[in-house]
Amino acid sequence: MKARRLKGTALGVALAAAGLGQANAVSFTQGDATIDINGTINGFYAHRSVEANGVETNNSALTNGLLPGWINFVFTTKVEGLDIKAHVGFAPGINDKSDVVGLPSDPGCGGAVGCDSPFSQIDTRNLYFQFGSSDWGTIKFGRDIGLFGQKIILADMTLLGLGGNSYAATPFNTTFGMIGHGYMYTGFQPQITYTTPAWGGFSASAGIFDPNQFAGDETDSPGFQAMATYDWKSNSTSASLWAGGVHQTTSGDGSFDASGFELGGKFGFGNFEAVAYGFTGDGLGLATVGALYFSPFEKTSGKGYFVQGTYKFGKTKVGLNYGENRDDDGLLADTNRFRSATFGVYHSLNKYITLVGEFNREKGIGDDLFPGDTKTRTISLGGIIFF
Repeated sequence: MKARRLKGTALGVALAAAGLGQANAVSFTQGDATIDINGTINGFYAHRSVEANGVETNNSALTNGLLPGWINFVFTTKVEGLDIKAHVGFAPGINDKSDVVGLPSDPGCGGAVGCDSPFSQIDTRNLYFQFGSSDWGTIKFGRDIGLFGQKIILADMTLLGLGGNSYAATPFNTTFGMIGHGYMYTGFQPQITYTTPAWGGFSASAGIFDPNQFAGDETDSPGFQAMATYDWKSNSTSASLWAGGVHQTTSGDGSFDASGFELGGKFGFGNFEAVAYGFTGDGLGLATVGALYFSPFEKTSGKGYFVQGTYKFGKTKVGLNYGENRDDDGLLADTNRFRSATFGVYHSLNKYITLVGEFNREKGIGDDLFPGDTKTRTISLGGIIFF
């Protein structure tokens, strides 16, 4: 058995392809099988000011950013003409004192309100295997990132930092970046998906997904997601265009269908990169929360848009983005809007470490979700390592 360094796989490749950072993996090969190990860790100081109903509050936190920590184990081989891959990925975090998003409760609390948990979360985000060939494509079985909303979150520059922090005061084990103000969160979901071979820059993926019970009483059919992409590159210019869709049906009393459509593009001109994106959906839940199928107000309608520009000066990238999501219909009496803008500086200290500074402003408008309006300002400083 031997070990060697190579360019990052799994999450590292996705981030590098999105222009978000570099990663290296440790690789072990024996016979025709290879195991790659790679990951990321981050930590930030954030100071947050919130103004709601004429009252201003301030707090600070040592927290994860939009990414949790991550450790990936990726098995690859080629047997009888088939490219085979298996991926196990665990996502721990540094946040503690929380009883939400799957963190265990303090057994001494007995369910008491306000009794915090001292534990941090370990989230199994990737657990899948796939096989295929360059002739007919690839089939994936297991749990991995969803298709609808996948490309835009990987293009969001705040993936390396914090971005929006409104819902993180709970605290969650990550912040929200621009989720909820510009796009909805794709999530890591059980799925069986098929991806075509690449045909001159074009490829497509489609699959069935574990159904969510967001309305009615039954989920007797799976959800469906699909994505088509076209990538083009020439000299110092590049482009990536994509379209995606999501649909799910429930049945029984109070049931309704949920569906959404997205369209986006990323364009590079030398050291400048621009991103533009928009989506619309019915029954997907609250777009201003950014969580698919979180629908306490029945069949709401959501839409949003996101724009971003970044420029790289040597080892330093600066960027500005802006996005807004809107919710109405269902049981909502108002049009509720959640918008955000982030200015960020991302400096590559070396091929492993990136130092990050961001300033973010959020504003929530609408009496259903943001009575009296809500304004939030967050300053964050920290760093992230990819290995």
